[in-house]
Amino acid sequence: MRDAVVCAAVRTPVGRRRGGLAGVHAADLSATVLTALVDRTGIAPAVVDDVIWGCVTQVGEQTSNIGRVAVLAAGWPESVPGTTVDRQCGSSQQAVAFAAATVVSGQADVVVAGGVESMSRVPMGSSVGDGSAGSPLGPAFLARYGGVAPHQGVGAELIAARWGLSRTELDEYALRSHERAGKARADGAFDEELVAVPTPDGTLVTADEGIRSGGTLERLAALPTPFQAGGVISAGNASQLSDGAAALLVTTSDRAADLGLTPIVRVHTTVVAGDDPVAMLTAPIPATHKLLHRSGVRLSEIGLFEVSEAFASVPLAWLAETGADPARVNTRGGAIALGHPLGASGARVMTTLVHAMRSSGTRFGLQTMCEGGGLANATLLELVTD
Repeated sequence: MRDAVVCAAVRTPVGRRRGGLAGVHAADLSATVLTALVDRTGIAPAVVDDVIWGCVTQVGEQTSNIGRVAVLAAGWPESVPGTTVDRQCGSSQQAVAFAAATVVSGQADVVVAGGVESMSRVPMGSSVGDGSAGSPLGPAFLARYGGVAPHQGVGAELIAARWGLSRTELDEYALRSHERAGKARADGAFDEELVAVPTPDGTLVTADEGIRSGGTLERLAALPTPFQAGGVISAGNASQLSDGAAALLVTTSDRAADLGLTPIVRVHTTVVAGDDPVAMLTAPIPATHKLLHRSGVRLSEIGLFEVSEAFASVPLAWLAETGADPARVNTRGGAIALGHPLGASGARVMTTLVHAMRSSGTRFGLQTMCEGGGLANATLLELVTD
């Protein structure tokens, strides 16, 4: 029976908005990680049957099927196809799920999955425009939900209220994310997954830019809550707007052997789930339950979890509902510290998870991402040891 294995996973540093990567076109960011996959595996690009690329704001520089543009920008043969998918913040996690399904079904043998977002150059929400063309939701959707146009920040506040999460709890979680990411960087835990990015001005971006040290609860408590007066969600306990790209090489065990590649993890199970689109960010909870049921793996068997840190209320609500061990969740920090380049985040998170599983010898790792529209992907990875 065919399987799906990941043989390489790479990412750029995550750049702060208007930071070190702001001068790099999204297609060139993508080409950087595609080139790194070839350099690190030694495969010929011509063996790649397809490239499936996540990108959320597909407008301006990120339109015209950036997955295909990235292939050509990387100098790969014109025979290598590429396509672009949008499942909001989980776009590149979905790209990996599509890649796994494609190779398991026999429609392809080697697929590269990943994604990109340059939030410096293509601002979040710019695909919607100024509203003069009408709401992208349409009258039937708005009628169903009482005229409410969902907003992720408001959704994060709704989640905090529903699960009784205080401002202090959220801010403490945010500080922990920075602490864990800072320790991982200092320990060299990200070194294997990172590829440096040359910029037009000749500098080389080599490290994640969002990690901050020295934060305090007092400083975070002083930040405003823009989504609700007297609320609990602030810029300090939310993910950062960022730039970046990531890519994973997906194939079968048999094809990996033919190509001289060593699988790192097996894609054990993938699911997607839907939930309330107004609260928007709660679907990782049912997605996790669905994944556990479908995989037959118990929560207690999973050694590492990566849960989207779009806002601190998301992983805290997930923890409350699943009962997972907080010490196993986002052990190298998350999007609050590292940043959240929308279309790249799913692949960035999975890249970090793959390397963390290998370095720690962890058999099972679970990743789940909250997504616009009340959606969530969940993926279970299994370390390959034979």
